[in-house]
Amino acid sequence: QVQLVESGGGLVQAGGSLRLSCVASTRAFSTYTMGWFRQAPGKEREFVGGLRWNNATTLYSDSVKGRFTVSRDNAKNTLYLQMNSLKPEDTALYYCAIRKLGLLGSRRSNYDYWGQGTQVTVSS
Repeated sequence: QVQLVESGGGLVQAGGSLRLSCVASTRAFSTYTMGWFRQAPGKEREFVGGLRWNNATTLYSDSVKGRFTVSRDNAKNTLYLQMNSLKPEDTALYYCAIRKLGLLGSRRSNYDYWGQGTQVTVSS
């Protein structure tokens, strides 16, 4: 069973930055497509951004495009989410996820493994 552990969340003022990390306990990390999702209170979990296994393709939601960047370090089995120009509406629990097979996409059902999440709170 693959385990994912997110870290790096916290409280930040609007306009600030945070970098989230997600460490995966699998030797096959470099072969997986990875994604970040978030869930705010009372809302459904939504796609934030993702990165294909070969680093050739990225995908972002319109709400974070130009502000957030997904990257990975395969040698460290780690996925990152750099978040700049944060807004109060970015406040949510952020999850990383693995998609074992298939193309990079935004549908929750396409992802096979999930972390427990890390909380990001942006104050105005």
